[in-house]
Amino acid sequence: MSVAKTGEFGLIARITARLGTGPGVLLGPGDDAALVAASDGRVLASTDVLVEGRHFRRDWATGKEIGHRAAAANLADIAAMGGTPTALLVALCCPPDLDVAWAEDMAAGLAEEAALTGAAVVGGDISSSAVLTIAVTALGDLRGGKPVLRTGARPGDVLAVAGRLGYAGAGLTVLSRGFRSPKLLVDAYRRPEVPYAAGPQARQLGATAMLDISDGLLADLGHIAAASRVAIDVHRPALDLPGAMLDAAKALGVDPYTWVLTGGDDHALAATFPPYAELPEEWRVIGRVGHGSGVTVDGKTFTGQRGWDHFRS
Repeated sequence: MSVAKTGEFGLIARITARLGTGPGVLLGPGDDAALVAASDGRVLASTDVLVEGRHFRRDWATGKEIGHRAAAANLADIAAMGGTPTALLVALCCPPDLDVAWAEDMAAGLAEEAALTGAAVVGGDISSSAVLTIAVTALGDLRGGKPVLRTGARPGDVLAVAGRLGYAGAGLTVLSRGFRSPKLLVDAYRRPEVPYAAGPQARQLGATAMLDISDGLLADLGHIAAASRVAIDVHRPALDLPGAMLDAAKALGVDPYTWVLTGGDDHALAATFPPYAELPEEWRVIGRVGHGSGVTVDGKTFTGQRGWDHFRS
């Protein structure tokens, strides 16, 4: 059944039937606005847009997997501020001939990913569009803590990462070449595994700056370097290269470090910490902060594109 046959309100009813709730949701879908608790009087907010053909392809991932990806891209931003997600607002713009089952699956993926953090989809909007587009806004709670900004890194800090780097980028390359394996990499592209709990953990550990890696490690670290007015050096030997990535790189003729250094969509968290901080195993030290500007790899300038750019890639 197509969206056109179901109608706007029929589609909304089908989607909302698949959405759960969360502890911070006081009033969910059904009224003109949702009501979400803000325990300390502040609300973190982040928005992201996914456009078919630019950010996802329906022949590469199911509706449910794309729902997971759309939610993860926003929930990770809340975690990167040291916060805990509370709610998602979702706008779906779709062609009239879109299969209703696909939209229902997408909603299920959104709800499942949000539930991993204790959040829920609390509302949104639907419109007709020639291009399938998903816009998500995430809300979050700092629970009395201070947000971890991009401006706090200081010379002498260590750079650490929680989560996977390069897996999704490698999966994208594999899919782009017409292959469907290694499964580890393809699945990482289709549905990222985001270390949500590491965000609030980093704040409690005294992180001085933090962000999520959505566009590529080097590109995103450049934001911290610029905002904090420091230099960041990444240590290549500290980066993890799983066997599946090495095998795929050899088969495709790709330098695997390109995926790890410039690949996006894994939504790992990168943070700087004081040199005396005792970091748990979730956080792997991969570099240092120094005086100067920019991001280097083993003390040298990285040549080539450093990550995703919507108007260049």
